[in-house]
Amino acid sequence: MKHILDTHVVENLVKGHYLGDAFSVLGMHESVNDEGDKFVFIRSLQPQAKSVEVVNKDTNASLGYMRRVHNDGLFQLDLPEVKEFFPYYFKITLYNDGVYQTEDVYRFWPVLGDMDLYLFGEGTHYNSYEKLGAHLITHQGVEGVSFAVWAPNAKRVSVVGSFNDWDGRRHLMRPRGSSGIWELFIPGLKEWDMYKYEIVGANGDLLPLKIDPVGFAYEMRPKTGTLVFNRNAYEWQDSEWIKTGRAKANDLSSPISIYEVHFGSWRRNSLEGNRWLTYREMAEELPTYLKYMGYTHVEFLPLAEYPFDGSWGYQSTGLYAPTSRYGTPNDFKYLIDKLHEAGIGVIMDWVPAHFPKDAFGLCQFDGTALYEHADPKKGEHKDWGTKIYNYSRAEVANFLLSNALFWIREYHIDALRVDAVASMLYLDYSRKEGEWIPNEYGGRECIEAIHFLRRLNELVFGENNGATTFAEESTSWPMVSRPTYIGGLGFGYKWNMGWMHDTLKYISEDPIHRKYHHNQLTFSMIYAWTENFALPISHDEVVHGKGSMFNKMPGDEWQKFANLRAYYTYMFTHPGKKLLFMGNELAEHNEWKFADSLNWDLLFNDKNKGIQTLIKDLNELYKTHSALYQHDHDPRGFEWIDGGDAENSCISFMRKSDDETLVVACNFTPVPRHGYRLGVNEKGVYKQIFNSDDLKYAGSGVGRYDDIHASDGWHFKPYAITVDLPPLAVVVFKKVGE
Repeated sequence: MKHILDTHVVENLVKGHYLGDAFSVLGMHESVNDEGDKFVFIRSLQPQAKSVEVVNKDTNASLGYMRRVHNDGLFQLDLPEVKEFFPYYFKITLYNDGVYQTEDVYRFWPVLGDMDLYLFGEGTHYNSYEKLGAHLITHQGVEGVSFAVWAPNAKRVSVVGSFNDWDGRRHLMRPRGSSGIWELFIPGLKEWDMYKYEIVGANGDLLPLKIDPVGFAYEMRPKTGTLVFNRNAYEWQDSEWIKTGRAKANDLSSPISIYEVHFGSWRRNSLEGNRWLTYREMAEELPTYLKYMGYTHVEFLPLAEYPFDGSWGYQSTGLYAPTSRYGTPNDFKYLIDKLHEAGIGVIMDWVPAHFPKDAFGLCQFDGTALYEHADPKKGEHKDWGTKIYNYSRAEVANFLLSNALFWIREYHIDALRVDAVASMLYLDYSRKEGEWIPNEYGGRECIEAIHFLRRLNELVFGENNGATTFAEESTSWPMVSRPTYIGGLGFGYKWNMGWMHDTLKYISEDPIHRKYHHNQLTFSMIYAWTENFALPISHDEVVHGKGSMFNKMPGDEWQKFANLRAYYTYMFTHPGKKLLFMGNELAEHNEWKFADSLNWDLLFNDKNKGIQTLIKDLNELYKTHSALYQHDHDPRGFEWIDGGDAENSCISFMRKSDDETLVVACNFTPVPRHGYRLGVNEKGVYKQIFNSDDLKYAGSGVGRYDDIHASDGWHFKPYAITVDLPPLAVVVFKKVGE
């Protein structure tokens, strides 16, 4: 250790150009005098200081004032009589004669251990969020905040904020060898202190200030600072839910009815400038509404911090923090607690497929393509103007995998709905010839993404706490929801996009033409058992010119409402878990707009109120009849009665569980069909238990409300019942007696 610094090093330190390990030149060090005797000296860079006094922490005795080595604030104190290191602090006098005390950050040992660095580099540190980011700790007996960030190609990384006047010279971080991690413990910082990283990139350029990729809270947009947050302070109240409720709610044989919510537009406070509800306000309203409506789960569009409202959360810059738009992280935990108290499972959209190019975020984080691919043929989604994660890099995969577990462990999220899985699986996704690079075998499959997704699901299910995953996968990729040990991707469920597209196209046809499109209604049963399907009518179906669900329906107003009631009832009786976007239960006439509240005033209209009541009753029907959910993913749970009555645009089938059988008949024409025979397997008395044309739904009331006695067989079944099929309606029957 040099007792006197080289002039070049001094100039680089005071000008912010020093690119070595600051701990090697600042802080307390040993040296020897001309006689060979050991002594201690202290060096500090304090550009804001007029003078710096060193005080022994053990004795509180002054050891003297440091001499100014450079006019720009480099100070040094030689202690020729001191042979051993000791704890100390600085008493700093500012140019305005203000005085304050501070610890020397360069006297503290590293916080991260060698095993942390090894596991992170290996890509297996699945609780890396406990080490990276900013953490309130007590280190060497001193309270403060430890910072750690991965920036392997950076020349220098500093922590900056108002606490150091945004001066990147004052808190230079310590590089941890080949790990690429930089760390620093700063004494005295508190919760909610704001910080960023000042990085000198790989080519020596000073980059735009960066947020912490593992930040636990951020400033409200358009500000972008990271906030120190104590993530361990919240006291959860949902232990029973986590212990038993979650696993039961997410089980393949349980009813799952999901209400998809965009937080900022579900309901707004019109009396206060049309502002959105906070997490805590939502906690008072949403669980009550979901329970009233009979939903089992709520799915939030992405709530990880994001800068642009118009991305709906799908372009996140802060994957480890709930957005500050609606409150604090603990406010969000409170909302989840309240949802669990109401028996509602919480699903959150999770976006590992891409990230935005904002200069303060992950893009070119250390001056290189760190989180993303360098080659735009692999590293950019042109459709969305975003970057693609480099799943082949162990540290990047570790960052994402740890994040998935973080939401389940730290925020008690019950399931992750993984967005845009198809864009991850295919190298040529939305690319023309010549715009993509084949894999090592010459194929179009992204091998790294396949490995990543499999590992994701192995980790989530390996937690053994009942959490599950949903894949938004829009292609025919095989075994998306099959275990990884038999070659599947390992998801719990897959969105059935084929069913959605086919049936929406069918229901939008004029009834007079539907007989020519009958296969769109029935084709889903050809592949219904190949995956654990969920049937989604999501936000994507009511934006970008696609029209609201109500306006997809053909005909006059009466027919639109009738078609919508029939479609929803068909959906709830078809095999597969259910998902409806908010507002679909109101029969919104307009497309969804993320900046506006749902039009709750529609409920003053009897027909719109009828749709809401229908959905409420469908959820009740669904949850109380095991035939509609127990064997959702097993052919034992379904039997055709007649799937081929295209001429009348009718289909009929049975849904079955271990305990009961329901008979479902659908009429997709505006013509009532009296005396319609349905083959059944059991003799006895049948009763209509649901009718989408019921008067309470603002329907016409057509149907058989009396007892129906089974007679001789029909449809190759041993018995038959004769029913009345209402116009544009679905009816459900159950055997109620012998």
